[in-house]
Amino acid sequence: MKKYLTHLITKEPTPQSAPLPETTQVANSAGGYSWAVDEWGRLRRFLILGSEGGSYYASERTLTLENANNVLKCIQEDGVRAVNEIVTISQEGRAPKNDPAIFALVLAVTKGDEATRQAAFNALPEVCRTGTHLFTFAELVNGMRGWGRGLRRAVGGWYKAMDNRSLAYQLVKYRQRNGWSHTDTLRLAHPMPVNDTQGAIFKWVTYKPKENGAIASGEAMANPLEWAEALNAPEDKALAFIWAFERVQKAADVETVVQLIEAYDLPREALPTQWLNDADVWATLLTKMPMTALIRNLGLMSRIGLLKPLSEAENVVVERLTNADLLQKARVHPIAVLIALRAYSLGYALKGKVNRRGYVATEKSGESGWMPTPRILDALDKAFELAFKNVEPTNKRIMLALDVSGSMSSGMVAGVPGLTPREGSAAMAMVTARSEPNYTVISFQDKIVPLNISARMRLTDVVNMTNGLPFGRTDCAQPMLYAMEKKIAVDTFVVYTDNETWANPQLHPVQALNQYREKMAIPAKLVVVGMVSNGFTIADPNDAGMLDMVGFDASAPALIADFARGGV
Repeated sequence: MKKYLTHLITKEPTPQSAPLPETTQVANSAGGYSWAVDEWGRLRRFLILGSEGGSYYASERTLTLENANNVLKCIQEDGVRAVNEIVTISQEGRAPKNDPAIFALVLAVTKGDEATRQAAFNALPEVCRTGTHLFTFAELVNGMRGWGRGLRRAVGGWYKAMDNRSLAYQLVKYRQRNGWSHTDTLRLAHPMPVNDTQGAIFKWVTYKPKENGAIASGEAMANPLEWAEALNAPEDKALAFIWAFERVQKAADVETVVQLIEAYDLPREALPTQWLNDADVWATLLTKMPMTALIRNLGLMSRIGLLKPLSEAENVVVERLTNADLLQKARVHPIAVLIALRAYSLGYALKGKVNRRGYVATEKSGESGWMPTPRILDALDKAFELAFKNVEPTNKRIMLALDVSGSMSSGMVAGVPGLTPREGSAAMAMVTARSEPNYTVISFQDKIVPLNISARMRLTDVVNMTNGLPFGRTDCAQPMLYAMEKKIAVDTFVVYTDNETWANPQLHPVQALNQYREKMAIPAKLVVVGMVSNGFTIADPNDAGMLDMVGFDASAPALIADFARGGV
């Protein structure tokens, strides 16, 4: 207990609209006072949460500019460390989207010193792991700087570092994104192939017939299928894959398509669109379908009649969705599962636009719907938990406190349309609730708001329950005051919030926590889970019993448990 009292904040009444005396608190966006997250903490928030959709208090442009300036601060302070942070979060699959990491890497390439640029060039294959990532990088970097020798060498190295079969797969699966194609990037980078097969593949991508039908290069192929056959493609796995891709473009029957998929492991993206409504085609794809593709296409496979209740296809999907090793290996982020669960449970596809506050105007897409199966719903619910890093129960007394104030009902978590910080908080809290035997869940604004949810409820029901709540003012002292009033013994408070607290005229959250510690004689800890990539936290950086972390970091529940046990 003594070590927590060492940093005891003054007991004098201090409204949240004023800073605590003798502290480094700063004004937040709501007119209250919190602590500023240091530049490295905010870098991690941005890399994980991004800035798409903005927040209640800041537009997307404002939030992006703030974070971009912070990334530049980190690059100027220690560019190599910044690149290492980018690589770590991207490689470990801790972020719902890779775009913030790619954007930060581009800033390192553009604004860093020589050591930083070299580190960023070396990190390109680690951060940009797919053709889509590479095209995003190319589009961003093209708008910020020219294609100098170092950049050309790095992009060329991205291609040359892959084995031939992996290279062929990337070129077939990710042919064009964001206005870029592999033809564009290869022509800009102009890498020298490391072997004959790689050279042949580069030539296949970059050949360009003249308008009169002649070939731009005498060595290039007039007909890609004939070219692959002439190179004796079946003897080379990489060229055979390209041959199968060219062959399936001309396939006239479903039997041929199925045979090519089975023999050469062609992905969905390699197939002409006319075959993507055939159940036999999808049944063949399903046997080796990547996890992310499986999760995204559950509705489509149900709509065409493949995923029926108690079918073999359903068995395959359920088995794979509940395999923690497969989910972790594929870097499936919990948000991807949550999106799939919400979409699949509707039974029909939606279309619509996102407004500046993150709300989505949606309607049915016009396609026929599907009947969700209970087993797949259960499997997705379980997959959401498994996509987080392994969480061991702490057996501590934990209060999960959801900020459901007005500012948490706007914006988007990690740029996901329709997923507000309020809804995201409810989903995250369930992971801890399901792993802990001693937990309670409350929700608050400037008062406690009734929200009867439990770990046994289906995830979609928990998230939807937060939708109809009224707007209210933000007071992050409420969880501690409530526990103190009701004499609830809590070892760790976990508060999911945007940190924009302002509404209490008498005390700050840290004062409420210290009052709780004294009155209850419990050295209670506070974990603050930031759900927006702003620069504020209610956690006192000088108190060892408080921890600030990033919401929807795939490692967050495990870190919460570690801190509650006494680690971190």
